[in-house]
Amino acid sequence: MTVNKLFRDIHHWGSLALMIPLGVMIVAGIFLMLKKELAWIQPPTQRSAVEVAGVPETSLLQLYEAAAAIPELEISSWDQFDRIDIRSDRGIAKFIAPNRWEAQIDLVTLDVLSLEYRRSDLFEQIHDGSFFADWVKLYVFLPAGVLLLVLWLTGIWLFFLPHVKRWQRRKKRRAKTAAAD
Repeated sequence: MTVNKLFRDIHHWGSLALMIPLGVMIVAGIFLMLKKELAWIQPPTQRSAVEVAGVPETSLLQLYEAAAAIPELEISSWDQFDRIDIRSDRGIAKFIAPNRWEAQIDLVTLDVLSLEYRRSDLFEQIHDGSFFADWVKLYVFLPAGVLLLVLWLTGIWLFFLPHVKRWQRRKKRRAKTAAAD
């Protein structure tokens, strides 16, 4: 079996194996690329209306109490939050709950500036395969990524091979023509 035949077979069967996981990764990746453009995917980051010189005097306890009072977050203790993201340049704190609700709270007034469902984390989990199960991430999506790398490398070979062969034939013809003269 020649290298070219082997690479074509790898492309043929590899593309079949990649069809579903790669399709899922591509669709989820497209949504992730649009997450800052579409508020449906990820709520836009708000900005505090209050300008403060220096550090706000709000404590983490006050922020937690303001967030815990929001029923949509379904939080009853500090360690239940999935993530807390403090944006000092915007004067807000984002509280993201495990149920994917996001509350943006003003660091000075403790007002809830935004309360929306956040889908970007869901799309990230779908994109890397962890949404389905941890074993799917490791044993389906990781090999799919490695196989995609192999297809990319063999595809480069298969793309340039005809050009190299054509160049070699022309070089050989020129050499024969020069020898005949």
